[in-house]
Amino acid sequence: MNIESLVKPSVLAQPVYEPGKPIEYVARELGLDPAGIIKLASNENPNGPSPRALEAARRALEAGQLYPDGGCFALRQKLAEVHGLGADQFIVGNGSNEIIELLGHAFLAPGDEVVMGNPAFIVYKLVTLLFGARAVEVPLVNHRHDLAALARAITPRTKLVFVASPNNPTGTANTADELLAFARGLPEHVIGVFDEAYLEYQENPPDLRPLVREGRKVIGLRTFSKIHGLASLRVGYGYAGIGLAAVLNRVRQPFNVNAIGQAAALAALDDRAFTEKCARENRAGLVQLETGLRGLGLEVVPSVANFILVKVGEGMRLFDALQRRGVIVRPVASYGMPEWLRITVGTKAQNERLLEELTTLLR
Repeated sequence: MNIESLVKPSVLAQPVYEPGKPIEYVARELGLDPAGIIKLASNENPNGPSPRALEAARRALEAGQLYPDGGCFALRQKLAEVHGLGADQFIVGNGSNEIIELLGHAFLAPGDEVVMGNPAFIVYKLVTLLFGARAVEVPLVNHRHDLAALARAITPRTKLVFVASPNNPTGTANTADELLAFARGLPEHVIGVFDEAYLEYQENPPDLRPLVREGRKVIGLRTFSKIHGLASLRVGYGYAGIGLAAVLNRVRQPFNVNAIGQAAALAALDDRAFTEKCARENRAGLVQLETGLRGLGLEVVPSVANFILVKVGEGMRLFDALQRRGVIVRPVASYGMPEWLRITVGTKAQNERLLEELTTLLR
């Protein structure tokens, strides 16, 4: 009897998430010098982590023999202070990805429906399918979420609605008024999940906390992986009403967030100068990339995140050609966009290198 015969059929049919390739992997595969490779594929922060976060992580490592705080008490207290909510309104996860999965554990069963945009972060669909629910995908309009169409897609079977703003992989965002009106119009049996992983890159980001204070069935998701530069430590959080946060904490595994990550995240929240610098440099990088890409005659989706979507024709061919020249970007054929590439905003020098390599290849 082989292992497949023992597995639930739904697991064998489950799509597999393919992350961006690490620098070391590409170097081994193509025989390149790792020092000459730049990675602009996974929306990582080119500035690295906050110096304060690094120091806090080093101190925490010295007590590595001890289990972490299973309830992330200090971090939730700090988040409450930052956001003006109660500590019992936060749930901390092993990245915000884990919180998406916890929503599945708590609310999804076979026959349920989950409404989401298309294209949008693929994990929404993966988690939906994992729990036997049905993904209802609503096409974007002009690369933005069509909130009216999302609302029309809701049925009595709908449990969750995902809205990412800014959206991945398009980098586009809905306005605060649009998001607030959409959330206030959700029916009682639906939970609105607002993914704000890239929100800190916006100059004037929407504030959805009033929805929580009004008692709406909504949850906002944030991460320390992007603007805080702590992707390797896997720390994210959600903010919601007390009841919703308590339900998610009920299905959360103990010690899900390590002590080093908790310490680094706590310190990162105090380093406002670092995040403001990252946001400022990212905006300059977006202008640099958009101007350069348009100068090459390429179609670009204006972005407010830390990446940009560009139409290049044969996306996989150009992805492979760039990789062989030591520049890793992200093809988005898995999102139904085979002609496009997603490019993370790097340092000024990295952006220049990307544009130079593209210029050579497009000739």
